[in-house]
Amino acid sequence: MSAVDDAARARQALQPDGARRRRYAAPPGEESIGVARLLASWRYALATCNPPRGGVDPVTRWLVLTRACSQPMTLTAAAFAGLLAVRAPGFNAWLYALAAVGIVVAHASNNLMNDVFDMDVGADTQDYPRALYAPHAILSGMTTRAGLMRAAVATNVVDLAIMLVLLYYRGWPVVAFAVAGVLISAAYAAPPLRLKKRGLGEPSVLVIWGPLMVGGTYFAATGHIGWAVIAASIPYALLATAVLMGKHIDKLPWDRKRGIGTLPVRLGEALSRQVTMGLMVAFYVAVVGLVAVGWLPLAALVALLGITRLIPVLRNYSRPRPDQPPPGYPIWPLWYAASAFVHTRRAGALLVVGMIAGTVLTPLGPLHGLATQ
Repeated sequence: MSAVDDAARARQALQPDGARRRRYAAPPGEESIGVARLLASWRYALATCNPPRGGVDPVTRWLVLTRACSQPMTLTAAAFAGLLAVRAPGFNAWLYALAAVGIVVAHASNNLMNDVFDMDVGADTQDYPRALYAPHAILSGMTTRAGLMRAAVATNVVDLAIMLVLLYYRGWPVVAFAVAGVLISAAYAAPPLRLKKRGLGEPSVLVIWGPLMVGGTYFAATGHIGWAVIAASIPYALLATAVLMGKHIDKLPWDRKRGIGTLPVRLGEALSRQVTMGLMVAFYVAVVGLVAVGWLPLAALVALLGITRLIPVLRNYSRPRPDQPPPGYPIWPLWYAASAFVHTRRAGALLVVGMIAGTVLTPLGPLHGLATQ
């Protein structure tokens, strides 16, 4: 039995019956669904990127369409940027909140557009991992290409409105951050560049989750930025890149056959697993280094507690993926990506906790001189 067959069988067992849009139609009397059931449905979609068995409500459908299970990475980046900025001169809480909403919406928009672009170039099919670990927006019948495009346009309109407000208050650099993010995000999957096909998708994630997300949000909140902020944005960006590396390792057998030259395809599985482990370890090295030079507060070392989660993840990366998913495993054939994501969520949350503690304990004034570096 091939890996594709195994994945398809596991995927079928975990999804509601049927493969067309009726599978996701709300059942009669949806208005009577209790709050507890709704919350459970949302939690399941946020945890697995999959809908629960049976009909789904509009919010759950949106969470699945936008793959909102990956949003904790963006929320952590937004929180980290705010904590870097909160003591800086010129900090504006309202503008910070607006920028934070903007990057969350941009992440949703990027996921929607990637599904459109990958469908257009023939990369996403029923036997490709994108349609196996979670319902593909179009292939599953959740929506049509036109419907997906309308959703992508709507999210981009929201972000355009946010950008114009921030432009009014903070000036042209806001546009530079926003346009760079849009261009790199679109080029990730869209022709003619298709960065992920050329081994540049992983570096693009490092740029987006670091200097663009954290740096751009910091600038929107304060109206200025320095190299120390850019440096401080790198550790968490390393973790986000590790998640994508893990995902591309999981997809390597399919990508190699299709000529999609991700870094794992170019490096091979064994070396790619080592590189990904290096990215996760580098997060801790970078945090210690930034604390040592005074660009992060001492309390940020709380993030080192994430090593307790890192150890089993490194053990997982040190051996090949199992041939079969564990019982009840919801996102097969993703395996390494899930491990990296669990670690990223833990380490990122601890970094935010450390930043909160550092902000509270630091005397009034710019946090560790970030505004002047």
